[in-house]
Amino acid sequence: MATMNISLTDPLKQFVDEEVSQGGYSSTSDYVRDLIRQRQRQKAEELLRRLIAEGLASGPSVPVTPATFERMRQELAARLDREAD
Repeated sequence: MATMNISLTDPLKQFVDEEVSQGGYSSTSDYVRDLIRQRQRQKAEELLRRLIAEGLASGPSVPVTPATFERMRQELAARLDREAD
């Protein structure tokens, strides 16, 4: 596990210390790791919402059948053959 040192103002350090003692964290490191994980989840949820919105805005859905996948596979194979030449 990597180590990282950070500088905090006295009020921020006091806030972190209070959060650790009142929040059931075993250490400041546990508290900071939890904050980072929360932010990672938040960013992943934001990305998912954005992708869903883009998908909805892209128009009506098109049914995909096994024949569709086969056609796509053949098109890709043909393109790869052309690029290999």
